[in-house]
Order: sequence, then structure tokens, then C-alpha cells
Amino acid sequence: MQSKRNFSAKREAIYDVIASTDTHPTAEWVYEQLKPKLPDLSLGTVYRNLSVFKEMGLAKSIGVINGQERFDANMTQHSHFICQKCFRIIDIPGGNNFIDKNMYALVERECGVKIETHGINFYGLCDKCR
Repeated sequence: MQSKRNFSAKREAIYDVIASTDTHPTAEWVYEQLKPKLPDLSLGTVYRNLSVFKEMGLAKSIGVINGQERFDANMTQHSHFICQKCFRIIDIPGGNNFIDKNMYALVERECGVKIETHGINFYGLCDKCR
């Protein structure tokens, strides 16, 4: 992680937790994981640091799912499957390859925009909820 050496112990611990899981955690989940080790950690500190990670390009928000914002430290281009029953989020490696590259040109032309990246979320029932 770039400039991780300048991170406080709390910030580094928060980043390590989100970077070590593929569960796409909430701030509350991160807080619960770290509170036993860092008793003076506040939920506000977790939220502020997640915001910093997003600004630095070290994490992204998957969006609000079942009322809670979910985060991902996997910054490679990939898509997600979101279960509409249990709200599990599953990475789909290479999932962005489902978009025809010609669609970029079409969207840019029709909307007068310049696309830099895109993301795709699929919704349905996961293997455990089916």
C-alpha cells in the first residue's frame, strides 16, 4: 500500500482488516473486528478512515446494501454479485469483460461524456439462498 508507512497504528489496522477480507465489510463490521484489540477505537474513526481510503484510491464503496455501506479494498477491475436475500457480495473476476467495448463509444457519443471506468453489479440469489 502506498504511503502505508505514514499511517497511524489505527489507520493501518483498519486498512489491514478491509484488505484481508473478501466479505465487502461495513464500517460496523470493521469496528467489531478491531475493538477487542484497540479498545479506544471509535466507530467515527473507522468511518473517517474508510473515507480517507476512498479518497486515496485504496478502497471503494460498493454502495449501500441492506441499509449499510459496504467497502472493497480490491481495486482491480471486477464486478459483483449481490444476493437479494442474505446480502452477500461475491467478486466476479473479469466481470467487467461482459461489457462490449463498443458500448463505451456509444455511451460517450449519446451522452456527451468521457468514460474512464465502469462497474457492474448483478443481483439475484446466491448458491446458499437458492
